[in-house]
Amino acid sequence: MDLYFSPLACSMASRIALYEAGGAANFVEVDPPSKTVLADGSDFRAVNPLGLVPVLRTESGVVLTENAAILQYIADRYPSSAIGAGSGIERSKLQQWLCFIGTELHRGLFALLLKAPPEVKAFAVETGTSRLDYLNNHLQGRDYLLDSFSVADAYLVTVLNWTRATPQIDLAKWPAIKAYLGRLQQRPSVAKALAEELPLYQAETARHKKAA
Repeated sequence: MDLYFSPLACSMASRIALYEAGGAANFVEVDPPSKTVLADGSDFRAVNPLGLVPVLRTESGVVLTENAAILQYIADRYPSSAIGAGSGIERSKLQQWLCFIGTELHRGLFALLLKAPPEVKAFAVETGTSRLDYLNNHLQGRDYLLDSFSVADAYLVTVLNWTRATPQIDLAKWPAIKAYLGRLQQRPSVAKALAEELPLYQAETARHKKAA
């Protein structure tokens, strides 16, 4: 499998899921501004016309996009890892959290705080408070979003990691979320992914500053 990623982007959730499952992939780094595959200088938009990571290319050549779909594929590919969910209500609960993270936190809050104009950022903080309240209430007395670690946790810890770049969100106001993030960052699969991607992100930042 080939996993196209950008350092510390939402694609890190798929890396975490693969490590958690004991799976393997060829990690292909994509430069976000230029949409260039670093290994060969090719145009990443030939793989995904939207230019967005993650993208997973399976051994059979099938190309999957969208974080939630890729995470569920990885979970289904390695069922013994138990990072997915079976059929019925348990599957629906997993999808519920993947949708919440993707829509309410990733796109509805953090993407705006990272890229939007100041007035939009202020609106995002105002509307995001209730979402974080909801998540904090759910995590009180829980180690994970579901009964055990799942691909939803891989996605959530990836998104919450962005608080290092969004000072508007002080997790001290949401102690259950802060404790959850601290625990998950120590989990071997998460710690390994962070240790690998942080230097790549720093190199990416230095590269862009030099080119500016």
